[in-house]
Amino acid sequence: MVLLAADGVAIEAVYEPADFDADVTQDAAGRVPVTVVAHGFTGSAGRPHVRRAAAVFRRYGAVITFSFRGHGASGGRSTVGDREVLDLAAAVAWARRLGHRTVWTVGFSMGGSVVLRHAALYPAGGPDAHASRHADGHGSGPADAHGPAHTDAVVAVSAPARWYYRGTAAMRRLHWVVTRPLGRAVGRYGLRTRIHTSDWDPVPLDPAEAAARIAPTPLLLVHGDRDPYFPLDHPRALATAAGPQADLWLEPGMGHAENAADEALLARIADWAARRAPGG
Repeated sequence: MVLLAADGVAIEAVYEPADFDADVTQDAAGRVPVTVVAHGFTGSAGRPHVRRAAAVFRRYGAVITFSFRGHGASGGRSTVGDREVLDLAAAVAWARRLGHRTVWTVGFSMGGSVVLRHAALYPAGGPDAHASRHADGHGSGPADAHGPAHTDAVVAVSAPARWYYRGTAAMRRLHWVVTRPLGRAVGRYGLRTRIHTSDWDPVPLDPAEAAARIAPTPLLLVHGDRDPYFPLDHPRALATAAGPQADLWLEPGMGHAENAADEALLARIADWAARRAPGG
């Protein structure tokens, strides 16, 4: 399936029905929830770790995977978490057009920052709430042309708490890839990721500020204590900003994002969402 983001970029998306051999929860009308998976930088809908996550999440409902702009078969160029919020909104709105009443988003690394900002920019309750509370220049709000695009629960795995972080060697390498012409060539040909050459304008809503605006939507923050990109002050800052409505899981021995999330952790995440999302 090809979706169009609000700014016209073509987004590769895949819908998979629930695995009814598993114990999938249905509502009174026989509807199942859907997980929308937001991958990390240099990932795509077809990457093995994304497919593995989708297989686990199908035990709990339907799954939508998609490739952010500049990744996989999607069009455009990556803005490393900025306009990607439009890609996620298109996928969530598609889930609702397909008839799913309960939608939750799970994002990894860059995708984790996107699900946080999406939840802040697309609250349930209509465009007036969006315009007055959450506009940052790139969100279209819950009543955009695609239809309702709000989420019922949010899971951010290995997400940053602030932009422009360069405190680890891994993040310094990533900034080189994103900001230097040679780095972007490496991204395009070595990492199969097409990266935009322009700086952010305006700078998107900070992830911690976005986390503070998500309530009352349930929020789960998951982070490994061996994450080579973002140390533990990031998830703790997000949890502090989000307040008591957020759950924080600090995972012993876990590295970074979808590559480090094993099947047991993915199942725990899906079980949390199934229990916490309205209608779940």
